Amino acid sequence: MLSRALNTKSKRSSRYNEGSCRSSLSLCEYDEIFIGCMEDEPVLPCDGEPTEEDCGYKWRVKDVMRASVGVVGETLLGLTEKVVFSDGTYSVLKRFRMVCVRRKEFERRVTKLAAIGRRCDYLVPMKAYLYSKRFKFVVCDYYPMGSLYDLLIGAREHGHTPLKWKQRLKIILHIARAIGFIHSQSPPRDRNMVMNVHGNLKTSNIMIDVDFNAYLSNYGFTQLAVEISDTGQRKPPSPPSPLTPCYEPLSQKNDIYHFGIIVLDILGGSKALESAKWCFERKEDIKDKECDCFEFPIEWKDRRKVLKVWKMALACTNRSNEARPSIENILLHLGK
Repeated sequence: MLSRALNTKSKRSSRYNEGSCRSSLSLCEYDEIFIGCMEDEPVLPCDGEPTEEDCGYKWRVKDVMRASVGVVGETLLGLTEKVVFSDGTYSVLKRFRMVCVRRKEFERRVTKLAAIGRRCDYLVPMKAYLYSKRFKFVVCDYYPMGSLYDLLIGAREHGHTPLKWKQRLKIILHIARAIGFIHSQSPPRDRNMVMNVHGNLKTSNIMIDVDFNAYLSNYGFTQLAVEISDTGQRKPPSPPSPLTPCYEPLSQKNDIYHFGIIVLDILGGSKALESAKWCFERKEDIKDKECDCFEFPIEWKDRRKVLKVWKMALACTNRSNEARPSIENILLHLGK
């Protein structure tokens, strides 16, 4: 029975896909033999309110294990799982592979990040968390449409594009507002935490609802697992693990760079991303009519705005950190 549980392949879907790095077990794939021998700790709400308001009963580890339906995303940092409770409610569980901070510090950081997230309409809220000997995870809201990665890649694989220009612009604007909120955090640091940087911007961390509103997820998540140096560099565990990811320093300029990559992907995928490589060398030779890196039809009235956003994205991906615009300038550029 134990052997069968450990050798079961985890379930996957394109929803919340973050790139697979190795085979891992879903919570639901741990055999019941584990349930009797592990500590059955409560899953604590991030806002201090009773969890009954969210789920109709008080969450415990066993409840979450029974509700888990499998892995839907995987990175070196951890796993993303979909959970469906008995009352029909859905949530997303972000489970960490390795956490280097102690329980009290983990709880403090989760509470701090969740409180900030609740003040912004464009951040995915954290609902609850668990820090136990076997499992360490955070529970977040579920979005049936999945991530921006799913939306873009799914369409391209089927040879069509479901997004019109106004929908793309709306998503770009919402992402920029979320980044603007994060970058405006004051004070920028709080007891070994960098509060004014996201640090992990990518299309799989942008959730989309049925109205094509965008919500930025995983704000500060790497800081729940690893310590941060005074320079913003994330410290690997000692001794280092083969699964220890290599991170770039936490900085707003790095956030801006990755925002530019995301915008280029929204505009035209590989064609637009390729434009970032040659545009600086041919910048003076580029004319508006020569630009052919968008995957959606452009009406004449929108052409000027589309090109303006494209050029802004190129500025964000400038090789020089100092040449990249601030998020305030980007929001002004987008007309907020």
